Amino acid sequence: MPKQRRLASFLKEYRIKSALSQADVAVLLKYSTPQFISNWERGVSSPPLDKLSQLIEIYRISREELIDIMLDEARDHLEKSIPRKKMA
Repeated sequence: MPKQRRLASFLKEYRIKSALSQADVAVLLKYSTPQFISNWERGVSSPPLDKLSQLIEIYRISREELIDIMLDEARDHLEKSIPRKKMA
């Protein structure tokens, strides 16, 4: 699976394992709509940093695994966004 979709798949997988709907998670995180959760799971956006601790508790996931996935995606994004300088 492409790394940039890894976080989206991870979040969806653990929401389902937790037997929660997107609406359930939205309520627990105090969002007015489940669209925020849908956007994370489709890779449109990522959860804000201030919600990560709550997600770790809600989904009972490993802090380290979530951090590793997010760092991998950030690294991939940066590598694609910043062209390599060719040495003369």
